[in-house]
Amino acid sequence: GEDPDFGPYSENIRKALRHIILFQDGDTGLATGPGHGPMYHHGFATLALSEAYGVVNERLLWQNTETPVEERRSIGQALELAVRCILTAQQKNPYNAWRYSPDGTDADTTVSGTVLMGLLGARNAGIEVPNEAVENAIAYFHANTLRDGNVTYQLAQSHGNGITRAAIATLVYSIAKRKDTDEFKATSDFIKKRVDQDVNDYPFYYRYYMAQALFQSDLELWKAWNQRTAEWFQKIQREDGSFSSSHGPAYGTGMAVLSMALNYRLLPVYER
Repeated sequence: GEDPDFGPYSENIRKALRHIILFQDGDTGLATGPGHGPMYHHGFATLALSEAYGVVNERLLWQNTETPVEERRSIGQALELAVRCILTAQQKNPYNAWRYSPDGTDADTTVSGTVLMGLLGARNAGIEVPNEAVENAIAYFHANTLRDGNVTYQLAQSHGNGITRAAIATLVYSIAKRKDTDEFKATSDFIKKRVDQDVNDYPFYYRYYMAQALFQSDLELWKAWNQRTAEWFQKIQREDGSFSSSHGPAYGTGMAVLSMALNYRLLPVYER
């Protein structure tokens, strides 16, 4: 809730945004850098840019920096480039979705969920996103949603209990305004029936998406789950405030903060 331009964390925000922009390919719009696959962090980078767009003063973004003028893209310019990259990758993909590489010829629901949330965030921020792109992506999720609400990783694969993937699907159906569909009802029922289940594989990733999905689908159930999650975080939080994870403390801490951020209702893309 601090002012992003003049609050105590304003310079941290500007540094992070400058980093995202400087590590974006100026031609393709792709977010570059280390990671499991570029489209994964491209989705999160697009979401970050979309939430900053319109609330961070562009005139202050590059103030007092030594960055060459030709590299000083605005948040809006970077966001439009990022959206173009997403749309280009989708158009080349035979499943109308996304995989780790922008040139991928297959797709999966975890990468696609991350990228689609970035796309929906950009649309919410006022960037032009064709309805067809969203419709095609939602159709991919429909195809991966089973009758019982379980969601497959890729088409024609069961992959066991996909509670995190069901949470991702519940979230994208919600933000894309598809709560009236059978698929949304199935995935939301699937996660609600398993709300007490512990997930040891990628626990921060699971809690991030579960928090958003329950908040969108069942507010009262989210409140109880949120309290238990807060207690879990308190037990594992380090003295310096960080959280250790298999992907390092920055990732663990960031995901923990986002899982708890719904208590404050600050990020527009996640509003009910």
